[in-house]
Amino acid sequence: MSDDSTTPSLTEFPYAPENWSPHDCKIIADDEGIDLTADHWAVIQCLQEYFARNDGHVNVRKIQDALHERFHHIGGRRRLFEIIPGGPVAQGCRLAGLKPPPGSVDPSFGSVY
Repeated sequence: MSDDSTTPSLTEFPYAPENWSPHDCKIIADDEGIDLTADHWAVIQCLQEYFARNDGHVNVRKIQDALHERFHHIGGRRRLFEIIPGGPVAQGCRLAGLKPPPGSVDPSFGSVY
């Protein structure tokens, strides 16, 4: 993986969806106020692989558990929410070029005033 200051190459993302690139991901991250680090790129790779291996049929709870297990060594869910405040599944999927699974985005949460 590239260091924190550079954008990795597409070859580092073998499970990336078509029409996704690290450059596009960086644009989305910048728009959402996220400075991408090696941990972010690892989460993106993990999400892309998980979706590819499960043929896009994913359950939000199972993917949360898989992410927690995969990143337990850096703090699990707690750390993932620190680096991806919009949620490691919902915002992580946006960064990874994936459609967030049902139940990961709740548009009724919070105020609309």
